[in-house]
Amino acid sequence: MAADSLGIAKDWNLPTFPKYPDLAIEVVDPRFTKYRIGNAAIERLWTGARWAEGPVWFGDGHYLVFSDIPNNRMLRWVEDTGEVSVFRYPSNYSNGNTRDKQGRLVSCEHDARRVTRTELDGTITVLMDHYQGKPLNAPNDIVVHSNGSIWFSDPGYGILNNYEGHKAALELPTNVYRLDPKTGEATVVEGGMRRPNGLCFSPDEKNLYICDTSGTESPDYPHNIRVYDVVDGERLANGRQFVEVGPGRAVADGIRCDRDGNIWAGTGWGGEDSSGVQVFAPDGTLIGRIHLPEICANICFGGAKHNRLFMAASTSLYSLYVNVQGAQNP
Repeated sequence: MAADSLGIAKDWNLPTFPKYPDLAIEVVDPRFTKYRIGNAAIERLWTGARWAEGPVWFGDGHYLVFSDIPNNRMLRWVEDTGEVSVFRYPSNYSNGNTRDKQGRLVSCEHDARRVTRTELDGTITVLMDHYQGKPLNAPNDIVVHSNGSIWFSDPGYGILNNYEGHKAALELPTNVYRLDPKTGEATVVEGGMRRPNGLCFSPDEKNLYICDTSGTESPDYPHNIRVYDVVDGERLANGRQFVEVGPGRAVADGIRCDRDGNIWAGTGWGGEDSSGVQVFAPDGTLIGRIHLPEICANICFGGAKHNRLFMAASTSLYSLYVNVQGAQNP
């Protein structure tokens, strides 16, 4: 049993009988108060992964799909029953997932070093695996713009060793790409980050937020989330720091935006106090924390009313009902 940052002991290995409000949900700024539901507690839905990532909600099927990268599989959690089963194995060590505007699954695959789309009949289409004649590094996280374009990060984590793919040399810079699936044209929209990772659009799609996770490698590297203006839905301009993530060496990994423009960031690597989700207001102020016993790699909004936050955290899948909906809900 371990105490969270507020000194509240919580044994995640036993059935919990929460006291409301759940003190692992911390209001840092009064603006977060309206998003916390007084009688909603953090739930551990399942455990058994080696590194859980890439949750994506399928509202039409009432289920969540997420990646278990080192186990080379994708899993499905069913809302009505709580059942967890294998969605895809092998998965080419898939990482980030999203859905396009037609409801098709779009995935980043470490091992095959490509971005794929799963068609509605189950067949898989390769959308991109090379750029300027060289193989991608290991696509990581991914979002889809309302114009159909696909934006993804390629930091190369999946080929740094044999744990989340196969070790290989990086042949391209660690870029963020925009892909037009209709024309097949790909462009680099951000090429100045050491390890670009999670990304999300603002509700009006006028801004794109991108995490730099290079801070896990050295305290001298950035620990920030950057924000860019999206120009004509095609390119980025005016890149600047949105927030420096803390405490310590903590970094933000996967991020999502809610309908009020707040950024919800899965965080960790900065000590026990950093593991979980940090919530930032549109002005960059930290307003809330969701403390978890494990590093949170990625998140998404879902559930029947799109007001349930799903958190893929190291070995487990967690959820929390909140009083807001995600900005983009498939």
